Amino acid sequence: MSPKRFRVGRLDHVHIRVPDRDVAARWYADYLGFDTVDRYEFWASGIEGGPLQISADGGKTMLALFEASEGHPMAPQVTGVAFSVDAESFTAFARSLPNGINGPSGEPLRTNDVVDFDMCWAYNFTDPWGNQFELNCYDYERIRTGLVQAYGVDPVRYWPRSLYDQYRK
Repeated sequence: MSPKRFRVGRLDHVHIRVPDRDVAARWYADYLGFDTVDRYEFWASGIEGGPLQISADGGKTMLALFEASEGHPMAPQVTGVAFSVDAESFTAFARSLPNGINGPSGEPLRTNDVVDFDMCWAYNFTDPWGNQFELNCYDYERIRTGLVQAYGVDPVRYWPRSLYDQYRK
């Protein structure tokens, strides 16, 4: 019996590893028309090793530029694809776990594997061939109340919330 069919939303961003984010951002700007997406600037300036989000369509789809280094403070970044879904789809996906999809560690993906990025929520997972994906939801408050609080989920955090709170001041 095949699992219930889930549909990802739109393509959100692609993880790109580069030796220098600023040099790469200039190249993408000069040759392909990409601009920095200001609303995600916190990840680039407030988090060591965080991505610089750039886009050629006003932020509908993006490239997330990560500086390649072995000492990256978050989960090791590899080239990967991220999809974005609405709160209902994200919650349905979370409630279906574990469902045969593995996380990057190779272990079954579980509801508590949700990552709190302060501006969005995400699940990182792999396909059976080791390709990495991310499922994002930017409806932060609806996921916080309707999934995390409602089901007692203890999310993964890569940095303390206080960094984001300081950034917002």
